[in-house]
Amino acid sequence: MELKGISTAVTGGASGLGLATARRLVDAGAQVTLIDLPNSDGEAAAKELGSAAQFAPADVTDSEQFAAALDVADERGGLRGLVHCAGAGRRMRILDSDGKAGSVEDFEFVIRLNLVGSFNALRLGAERMARQEEIDGERGAVVLTASVAAFEGQIGQINYTASKAGIVGMTVTAARDLASRNIRVCTIAPGIMDTPLLARLRDDVRASLEKSVPNPSRLGKPSEFGQLACQILENGYLNGETIRLDGAIRMAPR
Repeated sequence: MELKGISTAVTGGASGLGLATARRLVDAGAQVTLIDLPNSDGEAAAKELGSAAQFAPADVTDSEQFAAALDVADERGGLRGLVHCAGAGRRMRILDSDGKAGSVEDFEFVIRLNLVGSFNALRLGAERMARQEEIDGERGAVVLTASVAAFEGQIGQINYTASKAGIVGMTVTAARDLASRNIRVCTIAPGIMDTPLLARLRDDVRASLEKSVPNPSRLGKPSEFGQLACQILENGYLNGETIRLDGAIRMAPR
């Protein structure tokens, strides 16, 4: 799919992986709608990216809000590309240090945000793409974001791991489900990325994280995530695949 001139949307677009992806899309000539929480820096981010970008506030778990945000993107020539980066984690263990059972609420919160939010993005994005005329045999593509935690979840990540494994599990089924509509679905499973969250860590902690990555022995760049997301949108034969972007890391238990 040619990116120049098409309408795209990026969730979590105000910072981190989402903003880096939006920047890549703008550089490729796409129209980009940044979707993020109303209290985010989305407006400032869109202004920084220029006239090809706009901000539409929404919570991805709120179907009405999110549908309205996608409609804003749809107005720029019909939505054809969606990169879903929104998500978060919340540490929890099955049993705490006193042997007390973990909170169902903490489990449900992360599942709802990461897994249900991804399904919401997928279904509502695909609904709009299905209305578009085919170009070179396709109507659009969706890129979801999982994590290497889907494969090697660490201690204290039971909710996060379950949510990201669910996204991986959805990917090939979604691609097959939407094949009749000529809409592709892929997922990126990033490793340790140098996002604003990690920027707050102490230097020694960052150095330790960098050493844990085999090659290249550094944190991943958000721009590398954005580059891969754009390549997935562009490559019409990539479908139903989860791609690890992790420098060959395999996470230890802690």
